[in-house]
Amino acid sequence: MTELAGLYHLDPAHSSIAFVARHAGIAKVRGTFESFHGWALIDGATPQHSALLVSVKVSSVNSRDANRDGHLRSPDFFDASRFPAVTFVGTDFRVLDETHVEADGDLTIRDATRPVKVAFEYEGGAKDPFGNERIGFTGSATVSRSDFGLTWNAVLETGGVLVSDAIKLEFEVSAIKQADGGP
Repeated sequence: MTELAGLYHLDPAHSSIAFVARHAGIAKVRGTFESFHGWALIDGATPQHSALLVSVKVSSVNSRDANRDGHLRSPDFFDASRFPAVTFVGTDFRVLDETHVEADGDLTIRDATRPVKVAFEYEGGAKDPFGNERIGFTGSATVSRSDFGLTWNAVLETGGVLVSDAIKLEFEVSAIKQADGGP
């Protein structure tokens, strides 16, 4: 991974930003965000010179249930009309070995910004049939939704709550190297 260098734009058509929450303490609900963009300026030899920005359009949430998606967009959760984007800005990068990197950064949801550490695995690089140089990463982080003001919940008759506080974020990323060198 130390050989990676340059500006890479996220390819939304070949990437995924997803989340997993516990529902009623007995099942996992999965969802994705269908609209997002981002870029990474990578200096594998000197990771502290790297940069990362990802912006997610909140109204693009898709949990495969229209009623739930409407609730997630409402003021009870994301309040998409007031806060249309979730952003992550990478601030510190550590190459752990040839396939693993950690990115510390600032995650902003609604009007709250909190530090988050994302563990990524480098899946490799390839030249696609159109001549683009691509790289792939998978990653995840777990956040507390209450840290971002997402506190709506319902108490269950049997005890516990409807929606877990811990939310797992999952990333499948394909990025294309840019020729121009700037974001």
